[in-house]
Amino acid sequence: MFDGFDEFDIAASSGGTIHGRRGGDGPPVLLLHGIPETHLMWHRVAPRLAEHFTVVATDLRGWGDSSAPPSTADHEPYGMRAIARDQVEVMRSLGHDRFHVVGHDRGARCAYRLALDEPDAVSRLAVMDVVPVGDVYNRAARAFSLSYWVWSFLAAPAPVPERFIDAAPAVLVDFMLDTWPEVTDVFPSEVRAAYVRQFTDPDTVHAICEEFRAAATLDYQQDEADRGNRKIACPLLFLWSQRGQVAKLYDDPLAIWREWADDVRGEPVPVGHFIPEEAPDETTRHLMDFLS
Repeated sequence: MFDGFDEFDIAASSGGTIHGRRGGDGPPVLLLHGIPETHLMWHRVAPRLAEHFTVVATDLRGWGDSSAPPSTADHEPYGMRAIARDQVEVMRSLGHDRFHVVGHDRGARCAYRLALDEPDAVSRLAVMDVVPVGDVYNRAARAFSLSYWVWSFLAAPAPVPERFIDAAPAVLVDFMLDTWPEVTDVFPSEVRAAYVRQFTDPDTVHAICEEFRAAATLDYQQDEADRGNRKIACPLLFLWSQRGQVAKLYDDPLAIWREWADDVRGEPVPVGHFIPEEAPDETTRHLMDFLS
């Protein structure tokens, strides 16, 4: 797994460190993970991309082996603007001022915020199985509240979700990994164990909850401030699960992204939510075609 990649821990201006791996040679590509995963979610895709690109895969602030700095009353340290700033610092410290960004789920939210805030840094942007957070909340209704329960649960005031998760971390993670995919047996035991392990750390759990609290406040406010005023400047690829909640909640999710960027392409992938892990061959093909 990740043969030929080097691990790193890079200091961020937040005072913590960002953990990740780097491998390959060529144009730089940053890979960002979703929930309940870490950078390990790219283990079937990153080595193939590394045959053509310099691939950097990181744990987001507060996740995996990256630091979880203290939060604040307004949740700012766990807003996507702050989390994206970490990733820019990592790439610059590795010698990359301009790079491609690929994000899934939470990582996709970091990725599009990075592209909006740092347009000169992002060459191409690929996002998977999300629509922007402003659109999520503006279009939320009964179906959203039931299918995206994690948004409400994790965003509840501290310490309620933290206490529940601390009592049975594997219950939460296993439920996600067992009910959100369409393809079975896609999580090797060591990968699943790593996903569960991070939820046994109270600081990590608090950081993850803070990220969802920031989504409902800062991230939403920033999206709404940008709506109609700023667009993503680079080409954008959007892939979504043909059978997942994005397809069920939004009649034309690609059209939503076309409100945020002028150069948008994409299509559904016939798997569940965990696209890179369920369909690594198709994911790699789409990324190679788009990034090359």
